[in-house]
Amino acid sequence: MIDIEYLKRITVVPQPFAHKVLANLLLWPNYHLFADVDIRIENIERIPTDESVIFAMNHTDRFNYWPFQYRLLRAKKFPFTTVWVKGKYYKNEMLARGLDICHLIPVPSMGYLIEEYYRKHFQTKMDRGLYRTVKDIIEGKIAEFGPNERGALEAIQAMGDNFAQFVHEQYDGIMEKVAALSRSALLEKRLSVIIFPEGTRSVKLAEGRTGVAQLALSTEKKIVPVACNNSDEVYTGSLPFAKSGRITYRVGEPLSVQDKLKEYRIAEPFRLLSRESQKRYKEQFEGVTKIVMESIELMLDDKYRQKPETA
Repeated sequence: MIDIEYLKRITVVPQPFAHKVLANLLLWPNYHLFADVDIRIENIERIPTDESVIFAMNHTDRFNYWPFQYRLLRAKKFPFTTVWVKGKYYKNEMLARGLDICHLIPVPSMGYLIEEYYRKHFQTKMDRGLYRTVKDIIEGKIAEFGPNERGALEAIQAMGDNFAQFVHEQYDGIMEKVAALSRSALLEKRLSVIIFPEGTRSVKLAEGRTGVAQLALSTEKKIVPVACNNSDEVYTGSLPFAKSGRITYRVGEPLSVQDKLKEYRIAEPFRLLSRESQKRYKEQFEGVTKIVMESIELMLDDKYRQKPETA
């Protein structure tokens, strides 16, 4: 389970050796011997070579960041990358080990914590309907409780008298550690960070969340929007093996608080990824997120757009 103690063991390094191993022993043979994968990065010259950046990419499938990382690594002139990874992928112990070896950054959600604590307490998976109700209660989205909420309330009480407060405190501590790892990657280790603003996989571009904006405004690092096209046709399943095909990444103009994001710059230091900051700087975070998502949208093929041009 991803908790504060787990995150204390996570490290970020300037040149993850496992990335080279993965590129040479898995991706190169897959892309060039066992399949014919044509990876194109349009406007690659927009990616800075002398500084780390935050890549904001749409998330069409499980592996659509791999070809992008592979091409950057093969170019031998860009900083190495790390990736924000959803907590649920760490439920598989073997996969979790692989992600840790690659020095990626786990980012568990509140929902992930609720499901994991429920599973540990009751030794069973949480029903989706119960999960939604429990999560809404803990997040304060349900003000009055009726018969429909009885089961959820009983589950919360069974996990401890102060479970709601406990899980909030755990989540706050986890986000503080995620923030520290991300800042270290960008500012100390010269690693670029790949983030999927949608927070989940979606063929069509979904609504963006504010993590990218928060990290950029905290570190004042550039955001480089990247639109990924056709990776879902190459990586069609849950296994990390690509079929033949062409994947096209389009790179947008870098976005910086020194220019296009200037009106949203936050002059004073703030607690990155904290509930307090999300409330206080909501307008700034959402403003930057809107610009990022619009940039990605404009570079996507119709299939992946929220509003296709042909509609």
